[in-house]
Amino acid sequence: MSAIPRPLTGARVGVVVFPGTNCDRDTVAAVEACGGRAEAIWHGDAASLERWDAIILPGGFAHGDALRAGAIARFSPVMARVIEFAHAGRPVLGICNGFQVLLECGLLPGAMLRNDSLQFRAGWVHCRVEAASLFTPLEAVGSVLRLPIAHGEGNYVPAPDDAPTVILRYCDAAGQISAAANPNGSAQGIAGIARGSVLGLMPHPERACDPLLGSTDGQLLFRSLLRALVEA
Repeated sequence: MSAIPRPLTGARVGVVVFPGTNCDRDTVAAVEACGGRAEAIWHGDAASLERWDAIILPGGFAHGDALRAGAIARFSPVMARVIEFAHAGRPVLGICNGFQVLLECGLLPGAMLRNDSLQFRAGWVHCRVEAASLFTPLEAVGSVLRLPIAHGEGNYVPAPDDAPTVILRYCDAAGQISAAANPNGSAQGIAGIARGSVLGLMPHPERACDPLLGSTDGQLLFRSLLRALVEA
């Protein structure tokens, strides 16, 4: 994926930190590298999120993934404010564990099961951009992104009566969808979904924002979001 010209923006992004979150600093660094301003928000803070232009729930293992991934984090004081934020049509991004939290709190439909291998999966995958959103510009649809994963519960099961917009699907390097390219058994190869201004995805774009990390394709999502915030 070719780099998008860096926007210099004043967009303010809040990154929620739960006990067990381990990708918050990576996410802050990725947002700032793409031209935004980011700060951490502690999960126990129930203050209004009005000062932020977007909210990100980053990856990790909130509360040790006790019970199931995201099940305890969903009740953190900050989540009531995140739900209000999303219902107001403002952007919320959940990455890996953050995606799981968004499912648990009902901001996105469906559920996560353990990977079909019953093993933790970590490594590089390819994902095809299926639809435009705040995080994926129209010109990126059909593009193949190289992104890393690291999760034990990424087997997405859609809600039968509430189909989301599929944003990313696992594929091979040529963009072909197949069972062999699906690392966790997720239904229809789904790697990311959206509903309104809320996006959840299992791959980690913040770990693919610098050539030294092996890919810069993750910049697409952060730059698209920042550009949308400036144009709003």
